[in-house]
Amino acid sequence: MRGDHTLGEALPAICPLAPLPLYSFTMSVKDHSWAVIWDLDGVLVDSTEGHFAAWQRLFAEEGLQLDRAGFLRTFGQRNDSVLRTALGPGLSAERIQALGERKEAYFRSLVSHLVQPMPGARALLSELYAAGARQAIGSSAPRANVAAILAVLGTSEVFGATVAAEDVSQGKPAPDVFLTAAARLRVPPARCIVVEDAPPGVEAARAAGMRCIAVTTTRPAAELWQADRVVASLTELSAASLRALLV
Repeated sequence: MRGDHTLGEALPAICPLAPLPLYSFTMSVKDHSWAVIWDLDGVLVDSTEGHFAAWQRLFAEEGLQLDRAGFLRTFGQRNDSVLRTALGPGLSAERIQALGERKEAYFRSLVSHLVQPMPGARALLSELYAAGARQAIGSSAPRANVAAILAVLGTSEVFGATVAAEDVSQGKPAPDVFLTAAARLRVPPARCIVVEDAPPGVEAARAAGMRCIAVTTTRPAAELWQADRVVASLTELSAASLRALLV
């Protein structure tokens, strides 16, 4: 397990695309605020088949084949990273945007019948809300996808902030997504717990100075070793077990 992290006096500006005010994270001994920042795909919802089908369709149109192993290697990364890995680093920004928009349109057309809440997700979100934990979404997905998935999940009211791909300049494994979520929740990074399913997300949580729980929904436990705790399902977690990571 990682050691405690030192709190800075202020969060640095990390989001040139959507500037945020600097927040002081000075805490008194009576300040018991804490937060859970959720990845979305593969953590709160099972969207694997929807994304796999969308990427397969896009790559087939571009004359490429995508198998499941290749898909899983980049699942959870931003589209620009996935596309440069598959099609080469020389892709223009305009080409990346056009391809990414096509893929996400394909995915959103599949959300209603290929995306389902993970076992225990709704119950744990409600339990944390009742326990006073602040909660946020910290996703690499485009904002339109996040909105579509949250509609399926049906628990938007528990989230105090939502951070999507458009809100940061660097995706995971950079810590920007999670630091932006913490700033919007006004909770110090060291009082935040990230729930992730992919190595880039776990690395991002560590870089942000946050605790991390990894769920083995899309990756084996051996690939998630940097997390503070690895579980097979959200049903293994409770508000009390999450908060215990901050003690």
